[in-house]
This record gives sequence, structure tokens and C-alpha cells, in this order.
Amino acid sequence: MRADEPMKWPVTDREVLGTGRVSSFVEETISTPSGEEIVRQYVTHPGAVAIVAWREDTDDIAVLRQYRHPVGMELVEIPAGLLDVDGEDYLLAAQRELAEEVELAADRWHVLVDIFTTPGACEESLRMYLARDVRPASRPDGFVLEGEEAHMTWEWVPRQDVVDAILAGRAQSPSLVSGVLALEAARLAGRLDSLRPADAEWPTRQE
Repeated sequence: MRADEPMKWPVTDREVLGTGRVSSFVEETISTPSGEEIVRQYVTHPGAVAIVAWREDTDDIAVLRQYRHPVGMELVEIPAGLLDVDGEDYLLAAQRELAEEVELAADRWHVLVDIFTTPGACEESLRMYLARDVRPASRPDGFVLEGEEAHMTWEWVPRQDVVDAILAGRAQSPSLVSGVLALEAARLAGRLDSLRPADAEWPTRQE
């Protein structure tokens, strides 16, 4: 199977239609290989990381519930966060988010899967990590939960229950769905020990 390949059609015009705290809304005029000019609008994004924290001895996954205003729902999710600290290593960002959101740390880390969440409308790239040998940890000094995060709850849920909820359409978070199903695929295929290392290159985000 062929892999995704970097490609950038020429942009002949670009206008920032709006700028927010995290993202901007832009419109670009693009020249296609056949010579047409097309106009596309999309949302910029700094990227994100997410973590499937798995207790193998009890076969549980750490899941949280967080209000998501754009979709008007409280979603079942896995710990995740933006890559909004300039120059921060991806793995360190994941470790920080795990401690901040669910007060956990892990001694074994691997890359589960990389995705574009909505490539037709947003440039967000998301890396999912598998965290194993999980243990309690303190939140980073000075970190305070704010906004939606201040109302989050979390718990350990049996892995099979999470898979069942996803396949039944009761859990729709893209990080939860792709991360947990990637774990399930690797587990059933006997590939847990051949997952990519935690410091694997992330070609999408290479300058």
C-alpha cells in the first residue's frame, strides 16, 4: 500500500478571515495541476497529542468526560492537549497532559497512531500514544484546571466496555475512537511490542 505523500499545490492568494486564541480561519486560492484555480477555506491548528493509558493487569483504560461546546455534548475522551508550548517535545507534551488531566504517569510509552482529524477543513494533526505501566502522579506545579477542564471527571473503564461503546456509536471523540481501536488492532495482531518508539519521527510535522 502506498503511503501518504507530502504535496503542496501553489497558493496564489491567501486571506486571513478571522483570528482566534488558538486557530485562524483562512481562505486560499490554489492552482491545480490542470491549471484551474480553486478556493478553499480551512482552520489553522497547532496540533495535539492524546494518550491511551492502559492498565494491563486489570485491562482498564483511563477515560474522562469533558464538555465540548461546538458539538453540544459531554464526550467520553482520553487525555489530550494542544501542542501550544513553543518547542516542546511531543512525548513531553503527552506526559504533561497525562499528569495534568488525570494525575497519572507511565513508565512505558509507544506511538499508537497518527491522524489528521478533519483534513478537508482543518490542518490539525494528532498523535496518539500508548502509555503502559501506569502509576499515580501529581499535577505539575502551578497547574490549575480551568474552563471545561475544571468540570471534567475521569475513571478507569474496562477496555472491552470502551470498545463496545465505540462500535455502538455511544462514544465519538476522534482521539478516543482512533486511539482505542488502534490499541485493539495492535493487541489482536500481537504487535504491541513492535509499535513505534515514543520518539519516532512525525513526518507530518517536520519542517
